[in-house]
Amino acid sequence: MLTDDQLDEIRSYLDKAENPLIFFDEDPDGLCSYLLLRKYMDKGKGVIVKRSRDMAELYVRKVEEYSPDVIFILDIFDVNQEFIDKVNVPIIWIDHHSPINRKGVKYFNPKINDSQDNSPTTYWCYKLTKQNLWLAVVGTISDWYIPEFIKDFIGEYPDLLDKNVKNPAEANFKQPISELIKIFHFILKGKASEALRNANILLKIENPYEILRQETSRGKFIYKYAQKTGKSYDSILKSALEIKPDGKLHLFIYPHGTISYTSYLSNNVSAVLEDSFVIIAREHEGEMKMSLRSGKIEVLPILKEALKNVKGYGGGHLYAAGANVKKEDFQRFIDKIKELVNY
Repeated sequence: MLTDDQLDEIRSYLDKAENPLIFFDEDPDGLCSYLLLRKYMDKGKGVIVKRSRDMAELYVRKVEEYSPDVIFILDIFDVNQEFIDKVNVPIIWIDHHSPINRKGVKYFNPKINDSQDNSPTTYWCYKLTKQNLWLAVVGTISDWYIPEFIKDFIGEYPDLLDKNVKNPAEANFKQPISELIKIFHFILKGKASEALRNANILLKIENPYEILRQETSRGKFIYKYAQKTGKSYDSILKSALEIKPDGKLHLFIYPHGTISYTSYLSNNVSAVLEDSFVIIAREHEGEMKMSLRSGKIEVLPILKEALKNVKGYGGGHLYAAGANVKKEDFQRFIDKIKELVNY
């Protein structure tokens, strides 16, 4: 967990920020974390981080262009030391992946105090701001975490989530709130400029019904954009579920296209096939980009072992991770995964 003193320290930076720059991950946890902080400060600029390992090359220019007085980094598992070294303003980094050591940054991660703490970044951003409950719940549930403030959400929106639901998989795919979570995934698809535009439209949306019931022009726009980017998702999901597993390993490779469903698709398949070790992969620029999930098998140690003798990288959580491996090493990587999973 993060202590009250840590939260107070982060909040002090939020309260005194005049020109903040917020880097955030391209998933609903990162998005909702951004929205919570941005709405609380009512100022600043957001940047969606699609490749955190290359932050030094891709995003230093953003800092130079914007000249912020403080930088917030949200839900990013790895920040290049070179990026930190080139930035001359305070950096407040809030994350919940495996802890990492970097110099010159104020780093806040609940796993440092408790390695078993699975609370996502959105959870702590809500603890900081105590505003916009519905965004906090979308972000936390999307990251496979049921927060204690779910009772308040159900009291306000009883039609979106049954009070007896305790399983994140059920909340993500079998409850009415699942449609909202799916929308938050799919509005981040497409060009980075479009995704950021969608994020900034969400800043003006006050409740989930604006989107789900298309009650306002803003909500209607968000709803229709998600429908457009997600139009081929159901057929891909059907194909993924039809694949015959190799022992406990369920590997599905889908063709590269303009839209990536890898992360959300892996969550969905894993929710259906809880006993399997699920890998969803696609080829992109000579690499195999993957999401790895399991409901019962620990993913992260297996991933770390399989990456030892291949050109690639990855990381994440105990039961959910991501990885990139060079195409020429992919079969060797999969063979090692298969060996470890079916041992």
